[in-house]
Amino acid sequence: MGDEVVSLGFSLSMFGGRVRIALAEKGIKYEYMDVDFVNTKSALLLQMNPVHKKIPVLIHNGKPICESLIIVEYIDEVHEVAKKIWTGKVDEHEKEKKELIENLKQLEEFLGDKPYFGDNTFGFLDVAFIPFYKCFYAYEAFGKSKLDCPKLTAWGKRCLQRESVSKFLSDEKEIYEFVLSYRKKIGVDKDTKAN
Repeated sequence: MGDEVVSLGFSLSMFGGRVRIALAEKGIKYEYMDVDFVNTKSALLLQMNPVHKKIPVLIHNGKPICESLIIVEYIDEVHEVAKKIWTGKVDEHEKEKKELIENLKQLEEFLGDKPYFGDNTFGFLDVAFIPFYKCFYAYEAFGKSKLDCPKLTAWGKRCLQRESVSKFLSDEKEIYEFVLSYRKKIGVDKDTKAN
């Protein structure tokens, strides 16, 4: 997971316990802050979870993730992706590449000829998946293969025409450069160049 991880919780909370167990199981270093959410809600809790004002909240590099099951899933997925894709040698990823391509083909099948996953309406699934589309370039560069997904590519380009999407997503080359610098920092693929 890496960088700054803070867990806001309450020692007697079963939901906060889930988060701490997941972090411990993955060996992730984090700062724990016990929050008295009954009597006085801390300013940090109100800032990080302004809608529900409840714990647990996981703060990863300043960004909050709320709801214990969502946090546990996030910890699991982020940790595995970082471990498998960003830190492994390029030639060690054949199984992951195959799984990724199979998953993308399933998404293409589900998308079909619709402009968005919600038919003609840009909705929940589009919002959930579009950030991953911006990582395709990095996946291709580090996986040394093309992701042959023409329907998803067309969908991604269509989504990027929306101001709400293009305004908040990083450039694919910036993502690639970030991942490349991270891989160099940990000693993987010292001489990797973009395709």
